[in-house]
Amino acid sequence: MNTSSKIAVLGMIALSFAFSGKVTAQTMKEKTVMVGGAPMYPSKNIIENAVNSKDHKTLVAAVKAAGLVETLQGAGPFTVLAPTDAAFAKLPKGTVETLVKPENKEMLTKILTYHVLAGKYSAKDIWAAVKAGNGKSMMKTVEGEGLTFWTKGKDLYVQDAKGNSAKVTIADVNQSNGVIHVIDTVLMP
Repeated sequence: MNTSSKIAVLGMIALSFAFSGKVTAQTMKEKTVMVGGAPMYPSKNIIENAVNSKDHKTLVAAVKAAGLVETLQGAGPFTVLAPTDAAFAKLPKGTVETLVKPENKEMLTKILTYHVLAGKYSAKDIWAAVKAGNGKSMMKTVEGEGLTFWTKGKDLYVQDAKGNSAKVTIADVNQSNGVIHVIDTVLMP
């Protein structure tokens, strides 16, 4: 294919995007991360992005049931350790259904805020804290208790107060009000 043909093909591709209505100038400029089959836009807040992830339907429903939507749409900044639906599925049968009942809102809120750190901590920030802590770093959650971070090879892990460990499977999903790190296990205070 000669240079003129290549330019013509690229021009047609660009025009198809321009007229598709699905790609805006804003979304073309932003560096997104794919989570649950959807792009996560740094210009959107935690809730605006999370609702689009097909892997976080349970988390979004839990956040709604706990009444935390407005908080997580706020200015923050927040670091959210976001368990996937598969992580919630590892809990004993009936746990999620029980937690989202109105009478269990306090316990659900405690569990969810245990997945949130006040401030924006990138994976690089957490790695640096782990290194400075000689292989471990304790960070206080919004719930009030601590989580312990550590690394193994090129992977970042977090351990809860009960000794359960979660692996960060997708790091540094930047948001307008913080950052999300996707994890493979629900953490328990």
